[in-house]
This record gives sequence, C-alpha cells and structure tokens, in this order.
Amino acid sequence: MTDSNKWVACWGNATSITNRREAIYAKDLTMRYPIRMPFSGSMLRFRFSNLTGTEPVTLSKVFVNHTPITFDGETGVCLMPGKERESDAISYAVNRGDTIEVSFYLSDYTQMNSGTLITGPLSKGFYAYGDYAEADELPLDLSRHTNWFYFLNTIDVLTSAENHAVICYGDSITAQSWPDYMAQLAFGSNVAIIRRAVSGTRILRQYDCITYQAYGLKGSTRFPIEMRVAGATDVIIQHGINDIIHPVGEDVNPFRPWSDLPTVEELEHGVEDIYVKPAKAMGLKVWSGTLLPIFGWRTYNEDRDAMRQMFNEWLRTSPIFDGCIDFDAAVRSITNPKAFAEGYDSGDHLHPSERAYEAMAQAAVHKLVRHMPRYDHEELF
Repeated sequence: MTDSNKWVACWGNATSITNRREAIYAKDLTMRYPIRMPFSGSMLRFRFSNLTGTEPVTLSKVFVNHTPITFDGETGVCLMPGKERESDAISYAVNRGDTIEVSFYLSDYTQMNSGTLITGPLSKGFYAYGDYAEADELPLDLSRHTNWFYFLNTIDVLTSAENHAVICYGDSITAQSWPDYMAQLAFGSNVAIIRRAVSGTRILRQYDCITYQAYGLKGSTRFPIEMRVAGATDVIIQHGINDIIHPVGEDVNPFRPWSDLPTVEELEHGVEDIYVKPAKAMGLKVWSGTLLPIFGWRTYNEDRDAMRQMFNEWLRTSPIFDGCIDFDAAVRSITNPKAFAEGYDSGDHLHPSERAYEAMAQAAVHKLVRHMPRYDHEELF
C-alpha cells in the first residue's frame, strides 16, 4: 500500500440475531450477494461475522466471482460464535460501477443465526440448493432471491486516498431503502455509503426472548462493533423511535413493560454517551437524523408524539452534533405535521414509502455534500 492509497469500506451491513423460525439451520446451500463498487481499487478484503451465533459456522468455500477469498491462506473459514473474521487482502482490480459477486458454500448443517434483513434497490441476495459458489450463474430451478444477508458484514477496497465512507446507523427505517438511494445519488463521487441498521433496535434496551431477539442489540452493545468502518469520516444517526413506541405494559405484552419507556432526557443522554462521544473519539463527524411521523401507528398516542417532537427539537438544535439531517421535515405533511405527507406513508404509519425514502436520501446527500471536499453536489443530481 502506498501513501496515495488506503483501505475504505465500500459496502457494509450490521450483523444481528436472525428471526427465530421453525428452521434455523441450513445444509448444502450456496449464498450469493451482488455488490456494486462505488470506487475503483486494486485489492479487496472481506469481513464475515458470526457475532450473534451460538455455534461455529463453517464457510466451506468463499469466492468473489471466480477468485478464492482466503483466510491465512486457507480457502475456507470457521467463524467462531460471537466472533468476526477478516479475510486476507485479495489482489482483485475493480472499477467504479463494477458489480462483484460474493458467494459462499455451506456444506454441513449451519446455524443461520447471524444476519440482517435489508431492502433497497442495491440490496438483493440469492441462495441456491447445492454447491454453486464457483458457478457463473445459479441454477434457475434451485435458486431464489433473499433480502437476508447472512455472515457477510463488510467489504473494503484499497483505493485512492481521497475516497471515504459515510455510515448510516439506525433501525428498520435505515435497514430499508434510503441508504441505497443515497448511495445511488452519491455514485460518481468519492463517498461510499455503509449501512449499519437492524430492525426493531432501541438505544437503551434490547429483548432477550426468542419472540423479539431479531429486534437486535441495544445501542451500547452495537455501536462500538458497527463503527469498525475503514475510511469512515461521518456517521448519520437516525435512531430512537422504537424506544418511544415499543412499551405497552406487561398486561398487554409481557416483554414490553412500561418500565422500558425512557424519558426524553434519558434518550438525549443515551445518544450523547453511547453514540456521540465515542464517535467523536473515533474522529467521526456526527449528524443527527430526526425521527419520522408516527400518527396512526398502532401504539400512537399524543404523549408518545410529544416525546418524539421534543427529542427532534433537541436533535435539531444540540451543539454536540456537527449538523442535523431533518428527515422529519423531508417526509411530513404540511397540513398535518404529525403524519406523513400524501404518498409518503408505506401504509403502516411508521415506515416510509419508497418515494419518502428517496426524499430522505436527497435530504442526506444535500446536507452532507455541502460539507464534503473534492466534489460538487450539482454533479450528483
């Protein structure tokens, strides 16, 4: 590596406990994930994660297209429970806009407990029954697509020193489409968008029951792990709505006591102590992202919305942030600011529509581009 090049994350995802269903093991299965390269580079390295697994996981074969991904020179790897493993640096030239395919084969019974569900125009994986890790194409009759990303956690590229990564950190809203739309808008610039998002997660709490295990780890556990992003300069934090909307009382749901409901002050202290201070210590700029409307959501009430509004005001005005991306303003109704704008509600009154996700991405790109060197925001639109 020369002084003019550095490692920068070009794709990334969080790792969480997968949804507990009847079947949690796979055997004789190939997973394949196409990833679009935001940068050109000469080498690649890959991080695989069994962070939330309770058993060792063996990836029998691991390839990027037809090139083996090795670990200390070996073509397979055993991921120990609770651990992550980084590959050797692979000599593999890529150009901006290339799509690489990361494929791995699970030959024996494998606990599928480390992965995350993500969606968006750039987030689509595939699985096939059988060993097709080296195949040009997966057999149509034995394959299906999936939005569950298992074990693959981060891809780094050895690239020009001007390139860098922006981290999008959050819950289901960030696990859905806006980071992909942001990546599309930023394509052609010197910025990669790295998603670290797990549906259902909260800042201050986590669930330790199989019903809600897929709702992920609490902020203090997640954040130090998920901020391991090579070449990162900024993090956008859009998190906290689940802390507000989840508690309903043990008489309604034994796993969602009222004692889990924080005060706004506790949320503010949580963001500052769990996210902002550690991120600043890592040298990252920290951007707050306001919480979206919840009017009509099944646990909505005026008190919860008042909490959201107070928290949003703090997110907009607190000097601890380098700036605020006002996602709420980008998607809310003008006539009823407690609700989504027409066409911006997915239908559940909590998650945005695809149009709204595009609006969120535009708000983020517009705000961040003006503070990033070496490219003109007009080129992105």
